[in-house]
Amino acid sequence: MMIHTFRLLALFTLFIACQSASKDNPAPVAKPVVVVKNPASIGTAGDTADVTVPTTAGLVLMGGSTDVEAAIAWMIARAKGGDVVIIRASGSTGYNDYIYRDLGGVNSVETLLINTRELALNPQIASRIRQAELLFIAGGDQGNYIKFWKDTPVAAAINYLLKDKKVPVGGTSAGCAILGEMAYSALNGTIRSEEAMMNPYDARITLEKGEFIDSPFLKNTITDTHYNNPDRRGRHVVFLARALKDWKINARGIGVEEKTAVCVDDKGIATVFGQNNAYFLQVQGNTPETCAENQPLKWIQDKKAVKVYAIAGSEMGNGAFDLTYQQASKEGKATNWYVDNGALFEN
Repeated sequence: MMIHTFRLLALFTLFIACQSASKDNPAPVAKPVVVVKNPASIGTAGDTADVTVPTTAGLVLMGGSTDVEAAIAWMIARAKGGDVVIIRASGSTGYNDYIYRDLGGVNSVETLLINTRELALNPQIASRIRQAELLFIAGGDQGNYIKFWKDTPVAAAINYLLKDKKVPVGGTSAGCAILGEMAYSALNGTIRSEEAMMNPYDARITLEKGEFIDSPFLKNTITDTHYNNPDRRGRHVVFLARALKDWKINARGIGVEEKTAVCVDDKGIATVFGQNNAYFLQVQGNTPETCAENQPLKWIQDKKAVKVYAIAGSEMGNGAFDLTYQQASKEGKATNWYVDNGALFEN
């Protein structure tokens, strides 16, 4: 009986000790892992874990309308299985499944909707862009891209990819319009060719010079898109005339028609993919005879104001225009454009 009582007392003492220990030192409880969502992310297709792979630099200038699949595939080949980031200021996630599932060959595709300056100043968003092995800037309004992204960590991240990490970077429509060192910002709305040539200082002609995107091989270059719908050759010449008159720069231009893309490799050689044409413009160094407010542009210079190479696109890629030396292979047809009394002519 005494032994039985002793055992009960020992068990009771052990129970009290355990209760006391559990109160003072409760058993650890597993805490859920909190994943901080990128505030600009609107969707990801593929593996959300970041991968790091070597890449080959490249630049794609797409003219808008239907995307040129061969040009996107060209970028994917240079991304070598890495992560794709799409950035935009409007729109949705249409590129995610199209690139990840339909084209394939990448680890993931994520779309970032950066539609305020506050988001563009967020270091988490810029950090995600820096992780990309392929960056594509969707169409939209280039005025918003400049208002929201210029002088922010987002702009710095884009330039890091272009100059340091050396990944393929492309843009279509508005996304292409901001990739030159100089740009038509469209901050006051768009303008048609005939309007621009009749008044080169129309308030809608807003131009940017440097301090935004620094693409290799596009120094002193203004791009323009949707070149054939409507005809934008005339306004592009006005942009070049203004660069020469206002900034004393013999500017260059690359105009891309719809359903067409210019792919620039890491040596500066441009090849044209797609259904239509791309145009490579070079100012010949002579200032316009008349370039003033409320006066029609007159830029003749012996009918050689701007030298232009036109290269037709193809499914496999056509032409070889050297952006470093501004020379085309035999596929490039050279002509000259000039403007007389607000009308564009070809010589």
